[in-house]
Amino acid sequence: MDDKRRLILDQALALVDERGLAAMSMRAVAERVGLTSMALYPYVGGKDALLDGLVDLLGLELGDDVGGERPEDWRHRLRALGRAVRALAKRHPGAFPLLLNRPAAGASASWLTAALRGILHDAGVPEVHVPRLARMILAFLLGYATGEVTGATTVATDSDDEFEADLADLVRLVEVAVRVA
Repeated sequence: MDDKRRLILDQALALVDERGLAAMSMRAVAERVGLTSMALYPYVGGKDALLDGLVDLLGLELGDDVGGERPEDWRHRLRALGRAVRALAKRHPGAFPLLLNRPAAGASASWLTAALRGILHDAGVPEVHVPRLARMILAFLLGYATGEVTGATTVATDSDDEFEADLADLVRLVEVAVRVA
């Protein structure tokens, strides 16, 4: 990624973190980086392209969070991936829902989908069942994290324990998928 584009996207993400997605405009981002609004266009396109760039940036950050961890046991990797998705949502609660509602999220989620597919493959899930199971797990992780940071779901008093219990359920789901195959 071009250095200037990365600076602009970093500043746009910082703006969303500080003031929310509604406060993000081309003008506000331009002010943060010391440019005019029009000077942003060669680097990030219009506002829609800027939002898609934020999705890409979130995907890169998630990849960095999980990329260094490669425990042999697929169970540990699945739990680590789930924790990383949740941590990303907590770091960027205003931007995280973009992973669910931007058309570019499909392409940017390819790293996450590939990571899940690798985990499921290592668990021994038959290839024919991997896409469906990956979609279910991805829907849970993104939905849980989004609901938690937007207040759309009621969070238990000890949501960390509840989330860990849900991750254990995901592990059991994968184990069942392997046994019945």
